[in-house]
Amino acid sequence: MSTARRLAAAVAARVTTTVVRGLLDDEPPGGARRWERTNHRGEPVSLLGGPAVAAGVLAGGLVGAPSARDGAALAVATTSATAFGLVDDLTEDREGTVRKGLRGHLGALARGEVTTGGLKVLGIGAGALVAAALSRPHDRLPAGRGAAAAVRLADVVADGALIAATANLVNLLDLRPGRALKAATIAAAPAGLLGGRGGATSAAVLGAAVVELPADLGERDMLGDSGANAVGAVLGTAAVQGCPRPVRLALLAGVVALTVASEKVSFTQVIARTPVLRELDAWGRRPAHVPGVPGR
Repeated sequence: MSTARRLAAAVAARVTTTVVRGLLDDEPPGGARRWERTNHRGEPVSLLGGPAVAAGVLAGGLVGAPSARDGAALAVATTSATAFGLVDDLTEDREGTVRKGLRGHLGALARGEVTTGGLKVLGIGAGALVAAALSRPHDRLPAGRGAAAAVRLADVVADGALIAATANLVNLLDLRPGRALKAATIAAAPAGLLGGRGGATSAAVLGAAVVELPADLGERDMLGDSGANAVGAVLGTAAVQGCPRPVRLALLAGVVALTVASEKVSFTQVIARTPVLRELDAWGRRPAHVPGVPGR
């Protein structure tokens, strides 16, 4: 992947995120209060950064896509993650009961009860499978018969799981200012800066993060489900399109392990007990004991 294409993807993501955020500020759909939430300090923050970042990573990813088919895969993964994330963002706090965690949503689905979180699991999962089927990793076998078809199907299922699970994992990290974007930046930096088949897609994540990270750290914005799921889906798609099968399987195992662990332990507590993670997590953030000024 050429440096010029990665640069174009990063610039497109940065410009699109900035423009969309400005348009949403001017005329927030449904009014600004619809997009306002209360953060961990009890202060108001805006969810409008999420759709802006989603638009940015999508635009940048399409500019840098190595083929029309890979671009279509990225579009499906990003739009499904954003759309179903928005459904959860805009309805979750208005429901009588809110089920937290993947286990809670899956348990409700098993009982035949469809929550907004459960709808998000189904929608993002379906979009991820379509995106995986559209993507063309260099080591995936072409459609055929017998063993070749079985291996290809297994690849698509595993790749779809990686996209969906990465979308969910980035969302799990969006509990403190800047945390999800920092993690996404670290994950995207190697390919985004050094190149590779998923380099331009990763560069798009870096371009959008440059715009949104100051507002996120400043506690004016939060990604919400729409932004965090979109960024995670883009990272997962970049991995599917750019990494060989053993790496993709290793990444899937790691992401699933972290997701399962999140049901048992608090990422925030683990970070607080780990000096390196604690310092990185706190970098650029307002100290906890300093009162802030509400509003954007």
